[in-house]
Amino acid sequence: MNHARWRTRRTRRLLGGAVEESPAYTEAGHAFALGRAVYDRRTELGFSQPELARRAGMTQQRISTIEGGDSVPALPLLTRLAKALDASPAAELNGDGRGGVPTPANAVTAPW
Repeated sequence: MNHARWRTRRTRRLLGGAVEESPAYTEAGHAFALGRAVYDRRTELGFSQPELARRAGMTQQRISTIEGGDSVPALPLLTRLAKALDASPAAELNGDGRGGVPTPANAVTAPW
């Protein structure tokens, strides 16, 4: 996507117009949201990345890639990560971020 198309897309979104999002764009947004949830919970608990990595049985580099939205862990790894964060893994499946089953305050939420 060239810069002119991006600006047009951004302008349409700001004006409330319809904006088509590619599946890759949507997936990147989900990865970023999950990474932000992990970061927020980790900092809330006062853990460093190395401390969380030790508790979850993974490397600090892996924690960094998850928090940066560069990768989405598989379910078994996400479960270990949530346990290390004293949280429960949760997913919003309704797609709009509203309604559905409420998630606990300490949930690490994957918005897909």
